[in-house]
Amino acid sequence: MLGAIIGDIIGSRFQVSNFKSKDFQLVTMDSFFTDDSVMTVAIAKAILSSKSDRSNLSEKAIYYMRYFGRKYWNCGYGIQFFKWLFSKKPKPYNSFGNGAAMRVSACGFAAKSLEEAKVLSRLVTKVTHNHSEGIKGAEATAVAIYLARTGYSILEIREYINKNYYALNFTLDDIRETYDFDITCQGSVPQAIEAFLESKNFEDAMRNAISIGGDSDTIAAITGSIAQAYYGIPSKMREIVLKYYLNDEFLEVLYEFENSYMKNE
Repeated sequence: MLGAIIGDIIGSRFQVSNFKSKDFQLVTMDSFFTDDSVMTVAIAKAILSSKSDRSNLSEKAIYYMRYFGRKYWNCGYGIQFFKWLFSKKPKPYNSFGNGAAMRVSACGFAAKSLEEAKVLSRLVTKVTHNHSEGIKGAEATAVAIYLARTGYSILEIREYINKNYYALNFTLDDIRETYDFDITCQGSVPQAIEAFLESKNFEDAMRNAISIGGDSDTIAAITGSIAQAYYGIPSKMREIVLKYYLNDEFLEVLYEFENSYMKNE
């Protein structure tokens, strides 16, 4: 899940002003975490707090997204999600926004099987993004993470996503000039996955994600979650982000999640 947070922080300063190149400083004093990181932490905490059979995972997802979302309310949430956070009776609102995919990385890391990755992603997504494209975007992301961390090659991951989720019939070079801001799952999740698939290492994946523009923090968060699963995170990058960009509350959840689900990865 830290890969998603790192991607969010790297992409934060390019959200309003895209930078369509791979030549940039990864993090600066202007970098910060956004709603993508807050919700990533919330879903991780929900998984940590849920029963072993996950029968109450949806309930926990609602609770912790609202807990963290209300506490960190000024982090760039979409209008509909913001209303959901503060509603007296929160209900799913048929969204297919890419918020479904940016927050789901913990599902891919916690899953013990491919099928469980799919189930977990649906349980934490349907409470808000219950449109079929929202479910699809979250599931594709969790599946890519699971495949990446369990020994599948980049070619095999590409083939699985192509067959089951999105037609990845483009390259980053094909779309870089014309790709524009798009907050839908169908308009950003395939691009984020492609940024990973064309990468050589974790840092290169981050540079790929930023270089196409669009919803930079969310695209980089999705790409970063898959890249972490496949490559791991460079120790220096991990050290910098943990020391300078995350607060103690987020670190507590991160460490607990890593100790529970990622000891051998």
